[in-house]
Amino acid sequence: MNTRVSLYQARYGSPEVTVPSAGSALIDQLLAHRSVRAYLPDPVSDDTLSAIIAAAQSAASSSNLQAWSVVAVRDTERKSRLASLAGEQEHIRQAPLLLVWLADLARLERVAGKVGEACAGLDYLEMLEVGVIDAALAAQNAVAAAESLGLGTVYIGGMRNQPEAVAAELALPPRVIAVFGLCVGTPDPQAQASVKPRPPQSVVLHQERYSLPAQDDGLAQYDGAMSAFYASQGMKVRGTWSNHSAKRIRDAGALSGRDRLVEALHRLGFPLK
Repeated sequence: MNTRVSLYQARYGSPEVTVPSAGSALIDQLLAHRSVRAYLPDPVSDDTLSAIIAAAQSAASSSNLQAWSVVAVRDTERKSRLASLAGEQEHIRQAPLLLVWLADLARLERVAGKVGEACAGLDYLEMLEVGVIDAALAAQNAVAAAESLGLGTVYIGGMRNQPEAVAAELALPPRVIAVFGLCVGTPDPQAQASVKPRPPQSVVLHQERYSLPAQDDGLAQYDGAMSAFYASQGMKVRGTWSNHSAKRIRDAGALSGRDRLVEALHRLGFPLK
């Protein structure tokens, strides 16, 4: 079977998928992305990390404000404490490298002070959004770079479960918050990770104007694809993707502590006007 065809079939969880004629080695690599939660103990060298961060810094930045930073964590005990704060995710402990991506407005506050300017604009929600978006763009570049070097990754949203404790662990100053973590390491070949299907493009791609009803057929197809994926992975997920997703937004308790994120942001120096 054509490799590109198989990549598209895996990405959409269906043998009936239209494969565009446009393609490239980069697109093929992105299509093959999978979350890796089992790693060999091989360290990620400083040289490799430097290349990954250079790729991250090559991402776009809103108004070139560079409102992000990242903390590289290799220390075993610190990774273990962060794993506990993130909901006891064992792969954080196992991965040789954890990158914690930050929305960082402290640097801009410091720069403004050095040139004698006020920085009241940092108090507004817009600037936090800039930091979060900058961090996400940089991190996704880092993922692509790491995968091109044969490494595996998985994002850790659990860094937002207990933001103040994570900030204390990483010595973050006011106006800096951990947005998410990223485990990085050599995938364990004995624990092969699988490509998780994505919804049909009809769910996410809108032409000219947005439509909710136009997504219904695609979402039904996606429920089927994800049910097959759950079964193939031996995952004990009750119901469909729709059932699973609805449970994740059912109430404040389903947010794993992140329901108090606004309170945490206020405490960490973000007024959010």
